[in-house]
Amino acid sequence: MKNGNEKLKLPNVTLAAMTSVSVYETVKALQYSMRGIEFGEVTLITHKKPWYLPKEITYKHTDKLTNIDDFNYKIAYDLCDYIDTEYVLLVHHDGFVIHPEKWRQEFLDYDYIGSPWPIPSDGKMHCFHDVYGNWVRVGNSVGIRSKQLLEFPRKANLEWTRDEEGLYNEDIFLCCRHKHDIEAAGMKIAPLEVAKYFGHEMTIPEFEDVDVPFLFHKWYGRNADYPRFVNPVHIPWLMIKKVLRPFVHKYRRWKQEKSGQAGEKK
Repeated sequence: MKNGNEKLKLPNVTLAAMTSVSVYETVKALQYSMRGIEFGEVTLITHKKPWYLPKEITYKHTDKLTNIDDFNYKIAYDLCDYIDTEYVLLVHHDGFVIHPEKWRQEFLDYDYIGSPWPIPSDGKMHCFHDVYGNWVRVGNSVGIRSKQLLEFPRKANLEWTRDEEGLYNEDIFLCCRHKHDIEAAGMKIAPLEVAKYFGHEMTIPEFEDVDVPFLFHKWYGRNADYPRFVNPVHIPWLMIKKVLRPFVHKYRRWKQEKSGQAGEKK
């Protein structure tokens, strides 16, 4: 990160987000990620241009993403069509740049870098392994990918498949199920020793010597105090829900007690 008021310049990186939900919050996440950094381009990929989109963010059209499976497929196979730089930094409404001063140039030494994954507890079904059964510690949807990696699934004709939990997850698909294919093609996924400085999602022991990361994903653990953007349109309804919630809980308890009493009479 540059000192003073000089921005960090990343002309070969596009800051991008793809979504059809939480669009307002995603725009805010893009803007927040731009603090102190000058990207080659900043792009919002969505189904309809928001009227409030700032001029410094480019709108690019995609068909409406009707569910999470649509999103995962489009990221895995079609994101390359929207990126004209050597790298993309993909962010979400719940994961974005939080400490631009923590940028390291070595983050661009890899074709994929994201927040590290934990080692699942013994006996728990998980997907954090490659086809050989080795642990995979680095993945995550929020992160940096090279243009070469973006183009790889389509060029290599990778078959779109579900993971062990029956889900379509583009980060698991790339970093776990096809890690061997990516590496065989000469590309590199960042090691844990570098990724721990890049991003944080779930807290892991390896974060002990890291004060704060460059970006985050989800508000777990140490991430709990990072900004949460809320569409002003939703605020009145959120306030109503907050007021009504205690009464709803009381009604449910009353209904359960009444049901229990009726059962005892029988």
